[in-house]
Order: sequence, then C-alpha cells, then structure tokens
Amino acid sequence: MREILPALGEWYAAGAPFGLATVVAVSRSAPRGPGAALAVGPGDEVVGSVSGGCVEGAVFELAQEVVASGEARLATFGYSDEDAFAVGLTCGGEITLLVRRVTAAEDPSFGPVVESVGAGRPVTSATVIDGPAPRGATLAVWPDTASGTLGSTGLDAAVAADARGEPAQGATGQRHYGPDGERREDAVTVFLHSFAPPPRMLVFGAIDYAAAVARIGDFLGYRVTVCDARPVFATPKRFPAAVEVIVDWPHRYLRDTPTDDRTVLCVLTHDPKFDVPLLEEALRRPAAYIGAMGSRLTHDERLRRLREAGLDAAELSRLRSPVGLDLGARTPEEVAVSVAAEIVALRWGGSGVPLTATTGVIHPPDPSR
Repeated sequence: MREILPALGEWYAAGAPFGLATVVAVSRSAPRGPGAALAVGPGDEVVGSVSGGCVEGAVFELAQEVVASGEARLATFGYSDEDAFAVGLTCGGEITLLVRRVTAAEDPSFGPVVESVGAGRPVTSATVIDGPAPRGATLAVWPDTASGTLGSTGLDAAVAADARGEPAQGATGQRHYGPDGERREDAVTVFLHSFAPPPRMLVFGAIDYAAAVARIGDFLGYRVTVCDARPVFATPKRFPAAVEVIVDWPHRYLRDTPTDDRTVLCVLTHDPKFDVPLLEEALRRPAAYIGAMGSRLTHDERLRRLREAGLDAAELSRLRSPVGLDLGARTPEEVAVSVAAEIVALRWGGSGVPLTATTGVIHPPDPSR
C-alpha cells in the first residue's frame, strides 16, 4: 500500500473515485501479505498488486463493479483442483480482499492519511470488513487524534485505543469487537493497517560500495543515511537524491542518533580508526542488523580490538561480519545485493539456501504477527 499511496493521493485530490482492493487475510502460501493493495482509478489505470498476477484480472473487474455500485465487497480467492481454468492462486494459498470505493465524501480522512505516510508520521487506518457495522467504513487514528467513524462511538473508541498501540511496530491485521466496541465479542471484524515511519538504514563509509548499498536500501523502503568523516567523499551528488549524506565521525554521529529494533547499520569503512569505535557504540544499542565489511583477516583483527574495548561474547555475536551472504559477489552492486539478501533473510528467518534445496512453504508466517 505504501508504494501506491502517491498515485492514490493524486486521484483523491482530483476528486476521481477509485476502487481499492486490500488484502485483509491470508492463509498458507499466499504470495502477498495483509495490507497489499491494488487500485483501479480513472481511465481504468491500475496500480499495485494483491497476488503477484494470479487473480489481478478478476480483482480489476470487481473493483470496477464496486466503483459503479458504491457497495464494499469481501472476496476470497484460493486454489481449485477441480477446475484448472478457474480464477485462483496457483501457489495453493488463499487471500481475502476487501474492495471498496474511495471518494472524499465517503472517506474524508484518506487524504490526511496519505499526507501522514508521505511525511513519515505514524498513522493507522481502521476499516470494517464484516459484521453489523457498515462494511468499508473507516477510522484514521493518529497518536493524538482520530477522524472518521466505524458506525458507533463505542466501537470508534475501542479501535482507536488499540490502533494507537500498533504504529510503533507497523503491525497490520484483523481485530474483533462487539457492535459497541466490546472487547470480548467478535461480531464486528475490523482491519487495522498501520503505517509506521520507514525503518532507518545507516551506512557508514562513503565509498562506491556505500552508494550501491544506499540505492538498494532506498529501493527496499528504508530511510537511508550515509555518514563519513571525509568531506571529499561524503558529497550528496555521489548518492541517490533520497539519501541523506552526513559529514561527521561515524561513532559520534551514531551516539547522537536514535535507533530501534528495525534499524539497519552497514559499516563499510573497514578502517580501524573509524569502525572500532563505531561498532563499540553500535553493538550496545538496539538494531535489527549490524554488518561490517572487510576480509577475514580484517574481521579477526576487528574482533580482537573490540574485545580489548570491553565488548563481551553476547555483544559480539550480533555482528554480521564479513558482511553479506555468499553469492560470489564482485562489483559494488553485487555486494549490495548480497548485503540486502542477508538483511532480508535475518528479518524473516530465511536460511539463505536455494529454494530448490528446501521443502515446505516458501513464505513462512510473519514472526511479528
């Protein structure tokens, strides 16, 4: 959804109704997770995807019907052995979609949600998908305010309270309530779609490998910052426009920069005067990934220096060094792919083994849900 919001914001601002299909539930080996979306706008323009191509044609037609009728629909697509030509998921999974029409009159908070996501402000969009409350009704919830209604004051209050606990982790999924927000009932099903600010990627060392890592980090949705103490290398023109470039000593910059359990740190300096004090700081703070570039000889020497600096075995075990997966990478771009692959594998619990050598589901359940 985050990727297609700019296009949806343009349609919305122009007053053009559009059909929005959002994945609200998945089972087994579904290709896209909850929150994935496809929209059909003016001139039958399509943005987004809900299944990677399996059922997009059927969803396109359904979205057209919903725009014409204004009635929100719930649709489930699965795999059918009986009819090889039936519209369904070839992967054998199942997805449930909520398809609704979006206009300024029907969803006045949609525009502010788009603006908040674009500005990196946390917001959660709650939508009724089933039950006695109006299907497709929406409530946008920010840390200090809310806009819209799900049909009752009690339901709005209960959902808003729950939604305010979601954006910090970016959690997205279903919640169940009574008609007036009773928490021990399940008459009303509400889909909470939380938009946390993008996670940060901090790249240290403004070398050619850093430019490649920064590009792929931006592509993966990170807010990327490159930091180097050498102003001759740390120049914005060497990096993508969306990347922030900082001239400062890496450890000093990190000391004054908040990190959390979604933050990725890539240490590409491979110079002891930079990376040892930097890693001493990094390994003692929250982060999802801490990787450092260098040869195995550099790695061994780095570990020795870090032990001398007082880091213990548990702290050192967080270091991914040498950085990246073994892909045989040579060029900066290939190395960036290997680093990105390691970050993705660590995030989702992947093995890094070729899928041809594995069995079972390809897309394991999201461990955060």
